[in-house]
Amino acid sequence: QVRLVESGGGLVQAGGSLELSCAASENIFSINAMGWYRQAPGKQRELVAGITRGGNTNYKDSVKGRFTISRDNAKNTLYLQMNSLVPEDTAVYYCTIYSGTFDYPITGPRGQGTQVTVSS
Repeated sequence: QVRLVESGGGLVQAGGSLELSCAASENIFSINAMGWYRQAPGKQRELVAGITRGGNTNYKDSVKGRFTISRDNAKNTLYLQMNSLVPEDTAVYYCTIYSGTFDYPITGPRGQGTQVTVSS
């Protein structure tokens, strides 16, 4: 089973930016859909960004225009560029492989997560 390792989280002030990376242990070229989901304390897990093998992207409404997901198949790496961060973005962010659709995903393997904390 592919292993996913996230990095890039940290503490940032509101309005700041962070870029998350997810390194896969295997070639991701054939993986149809990958994404980032987050989970904050006391809240449900939510898929915030997804990207297909063909490069089609989807975003949760609350992050549209601020987050950008991308994948580099040659480096077996998934990215999430997060700009204009707000305290509500504070959560543990996980990289995942999923099936189904963006609105109704069936999440598969995930990484260990990386903490993102946005201070006001």
